[in-house]
Amino acid sequence: MYNEAKEQIHEQFMAEALKQARLALAEGEFPVGCVLVLDKVIIAHGHRQNSEGAGSNEIDHAEVVTLRRMLADQPGVDCTRITAYSTMEPCLMCYSTMLLSGIRRFVWGYEDIMGGGTSMPLARLTPRYREMEVELVSSVLRRQSLLLFGEFFRQYTYWQDSLLADYTLQQVDELEE
Repeated sequence: MYNEAKEQIHEQFMAEALKQARLALAEGEFPVGCVLVLDKVIIAHGHRQNSEGAGSNEIDHAEVVTLRRMLADQPGVDCTRITAYSTMEPCLMCYSTMLLSGIRRFVWGYEDIMGGGTSMPLARLTPRYREMEVELVSSVLRRQSLLLFGEFFRQYTYWQDSLLADYTLQQVDELEE
C-alpha cells in the first residue's frame, strides 16, 4: 500500500514536470521540465531554456532554471525536504548543483544515457559528497517523457546525431512497433 501511494504521488508530480516539458517543446526547446516539491506542494517549476538560437547555452537547464526561481522566491526554504522531479535524469551539472543546494531526493522519467549524473559515485568523492544520502527514483512516466524527446529529435537540430538522439529514436521506434 505504501509503495502504491508513493508511486501515485511520484506520477502526480511527474505529470506536472511533463506539462513544463510540453511548454518547452512548444517553444522549440529541449523538452525537459522540472518541478520542486516540498510537503506534497509544488514550490517551483520550470523548463529548459536557450537550447538553440542566438542565446543558446548549456546553463539554462530545467533543473537550474527551477532551482534559481525557487531560491529567488523562497530564499529560506529547507532544501533537504525538497524532491526534484524532472522529465529527464539530471545531468552531472544539475545533479551536483541540486546536491550542493541540499536536495537529496530525485525522481525522473527518462534516462540520460549520454550525460546523466545520478550514477556519480558519491562514496568515492570528497567528504562533502561522500556523506550525502540520496534517494533516486527512475522511470516514472518514462513512456510519456520518451515520446516527448522523440518528438523533439524528429523536429529540431539540438543534439541531433548524438548518442542520446539515436538511442531515443530507437526506443520510440520500438514502442511504435
